[in-house]
Amino acid sequence: MDVAAARRSEHSSFFLYRFTLPARVSEEMAEDKAAALEDFDPQKRPKRNKYAFACAILASMTSILLGYDVGVMSGAVIYIKRDLKLTDVQIEILVGIINLFSLIGSCLAGRTSDWMGRRYTIVLAGSIFFTGAILMGLSPNYPFLMFARFVAGVGIGYALMIAPVYTTEVSPPSCRGFLTSFPEVFINGGILLGYISNYGFSKLPLHLGWRMMLGVGAVPSVILAVGVLAMPESPRWLVMRGRLGEATKVLNKTSDSPEEAQLRLAEIKCAAGIPESCSDDVVQVRKESEAHGKGVWKEFFLHPTPAVRHILIAALGIHFFQQASGIDAVVLYSPEIFKKAGLESDGEQLLATVAVGFAKTVFILVATFLLDRVGRRPLLLSSVGGMVVSLVALGLGLSFIEHSRAAVKWAVGLSIGTVLSYVATFSVGAGPITWVYSSEIFPLRLRAQGAAMGVVVNRVTSGVISMTFLSLSNKITIGGAFFLFAGIAACGWIFFYTMLPETQGKTLEEMEGSFGKFARSHHRNGDIQLAN
Repeated sequence: MDVAAARRSEHSSFFLYRFTLPARVSEEMAEDKAAALEDFDPQKRPKRNKYAFACAILASMTSILLGYDVGVMSGAVIYIKRDLKLTDVQIEILVGIINLFSLIGSCLAGRTSDWMGRRYTIVLAGSIFFTGAILMGLSPNYPFLMFARFVAGVGIGYALMIAPVYTTEVSPPSCRGFLTSFPEVFINGGILLGYISNYGFSKLPLHLGWRMMLGVGAVPSVILAVGVLAMPESPRWLVMRGRLGEATKVLNKTSDSPEEAQLRLAEIKCAAGIPESCSDDVVQVRKESEAHGKGVWKEFFLHPTPAVRHILIAALGIHFFQQASGIDAVVLYSPEIFKKAGLESDGEQLLATVAVGFAKTVFILVATFLLDRVGRRPLLLSSVGGMVVSLVALGLGLSFIEHSRAAVKWAVGLSIGTVLSYVATFSVGAGPITWVYSSEIFPLRLRAQGAAMGVVVNRVTSGVISMTFLSLSNKITIGGAFFLFAGIAACGWIFFYTMLPETQGKTLEEMEGSFGKFARSHHRNGDIQLAN
């Protein structure tokens, strides 16, 4: 009996092993497979960080200043020209010179923000523009108006540089693209407000209307100055100054989790040259450190690494092509374009211009929700491709109208429609991504000055376009001008495709590793060759 029982037990054990083990193995394999598949699935998006969201909105409000000035000048110049008896060349200079004046603010903003902090630099930008807007509203003549635009331009230069830098540094990686696109959203909002102001004040007496249009620009500056009081300082600037305790508090509020806050702090400390083990609230940071801007220009121009060289080319290139494709010509001279397209009265031209403002604002809002979902690169390439098509169609429509003796309704409709499609495709990609991309790719030690250089290129290019558009369109026709912009935009598409890697989802401290791979140096027979 004992032997039989033992055999039955052995048989039973074999049966269990034979039939249950494969089931357990299969179950374990299924679990492993599910886990492996889970690794490839996108992680669930954390909820928007409300504190970082509020900080980004307040900082980005500085961009309203530029937007309002651009928008309001497009209509105000109609009445300034009549009131002060100005020529086309004087109008071009008046409209475009503010971009060159803004270079002063942009050049000073990098060092200023490293010295006094990002937060107080925003206050300074708003204060300077407030003064300029009041002076423009009180201008008795052309020279005084030019001086007022000089003051406003310096404030705009500060605002353009500091808003994306602050927003980038305070944003968690999960929604950095969304939040860093806010400056462009507010630029478009400012442009729309400027267009509405034009239409609203156009009924006033000639000498009063344009002064009210320009003077009202002081109002956003006051709101900005009050709002900044609720903002924290940038955590990266605080670490650069050795104020680790304050930086930790800000990171805890602006990160998606405590673990992420610790990771961000460790990466920033590493970039600033502070040991990761250091946990003091305040530490001594060497003043000659690179974190304070020393040696930045040498690293940019004299001894750049391949990654830094690539980053600089990418940042300056994206700023150049954004403006060289003619966006400021369309935004600043919309009434003139619509006049050439067949809209004769001031009211029709200004109302059509308001439609341009609405199109820009609506599509920039669309872009903010796509940046962290689609990625920078696909959105930028799609946007610029749409701009090329729109510019070619606009050039065709305007050329047909210019060479036709009778009014051609389809050409008028095509011209108006393609102006709207051009600003829409610009706003969904090239507009916001330029500021997002150029502010996130620079290493911490180079960020303030690098962003300032990008703004300089942006404003110089914008100034050249806006100060020459009327003369250019007189020389090669207005249709020819837009064919030229289409060619430049096509070159921009090629540049973006070959030079700009994707940056979506990467921390700011990881960014440098994505660059420098477009060319490698190979020493052959004493020569340096570039290979992919």
